[in-house]
Amino acid sequence: MGILFERGNDALNVHPPAGDQHLTTNGSNWLWALTAVFLLSFLAFFVLSLRPRHGERIFHYLFAIALLVGGITYFAQASDLAWRLTSQANNAQYDLATRQVFWAKYIFWVVAFPAIIIALGLLSTASWASIFYNVFLAWVWIICYLVSAFTTSNYKWGFFAFGTLAFLVLAFGTMTDGRMAATRSGVGRDFTMLSGWAVFLWLNYIIAFGISDGGNKIGVTPMFIYFGILDLLLVPVLAFATLALSKKWDYSRLNLHFTQYGRVRTGDAYPEKHHGTTAAPGAAAGRTVV
Repeated sequence: MGILFERGNDALNVHPPAGDQHLTTNGSNWLWALTAVFLLSFLAFFVLSLRPRHGERIFHYLFAIALLVGGITYFAQASDLAWRLTSQANNAQYDLATRQVFWAKYIFWVVAFPAIIIALGLLSTASWASIFYNVFLAWVWIICYLVSAFTTSNYKWGFFAFGTLAFLVLAFGTMTDGRMAATRSGVGRDFTMLSGWAVFLWLNYIIAFGISDGGNKIGVTPMFIYFGILDLLLVPVLAFATLALSKKWDYSRLNLHFTQYGRVRTGDAYPEKHHGTTAAPGAAAGRTVV
């Protein structure tokens, strides 16, 4: 009977790790657990999107994509895939040691961080220009850290500095301009909680990178434990918190009604929302459609 219930993780047998610092079986088990959490959270968001508040699914869409990509990248990492062996020269104990650097997590951040930024931007009623600016700052931050991780000399800290600078600009804009705009829209308290949570966790990402792919102070498995906890607190927790708080938001005041006309105010009149039909473009402009 024991054979029937025997379970094992043979990912590292199928895809053997390499290098002086590499993923362990316990680390792979942790990553499989995270894969399940992200995929189950994605399914929960999909179900919740079937009957959204006011028929608007923008927050469902944003976080569902982030959760799905999280599940995919954690699946790759749990399988000991999506990595490259890189020499490290930042620790006297491991001078020029080789380390598995997993690039999959950076792909996840390239998707997840902008999803969070867009959600916060929409909540604060920020302009699209401000939202796109913050998204590109996040991409600069992540890409600089990715380049730093694969740089085999101490010049990697130059890329680390550039990326951290981009984060500081992003955090400053989020906590100042974003908060003021949210306050004017009557959601200042909720925005401050959500954005403060995100910025606090992002600060921890800087620390985690500095002691793992950056400074080579901790091994691959401890790195995944640290980043895994941060990813869980940042994406699934923030996603469900956003949905819970959104139940009391005035979507009309926040201009969150996304229709075929774009994110524009139409005097709170959205024909396709109230009548179940889509108005012709000509009719919407007061013209007769022939």
